[in-house]
Amino acid sequence: MSRWWLICCVVWGVRVCSVRADFVKNSTGFGPGGATVEDVELMRRVVGAEIGVKAAGGIRTLKDARVMIQAGANRLGASAGVTILHETREKEHNHE
Repeated sequence: MSRWWLICCVVWGVRVCSVRADFVKNSTGFGPGGATVEDVELMRRVVGAEIGVKAAGGIRTLKDARVMIQAGANRLGASAGVTILHETREKEHNHE
């Protein structure tokens, strides 16, 4: 991650915290890139525990969802949500 991006995120995070946003989001999920673990971790560090972090874009499997949650997201934007739920049910059924 570039130093410029890190500085922008810190400034942005301070502004978000000062207006008491409920959530921050990495993107709309409709662009060429999606959520990355690094971006979600940085957003969580910047906004702290009081503000939610939504990861969107590129989350297509249960494993992807778990990785983003572990990185700090507590809300996900995934067009594959139904597929992820089916995968969750299947794993629960198989006791994995």
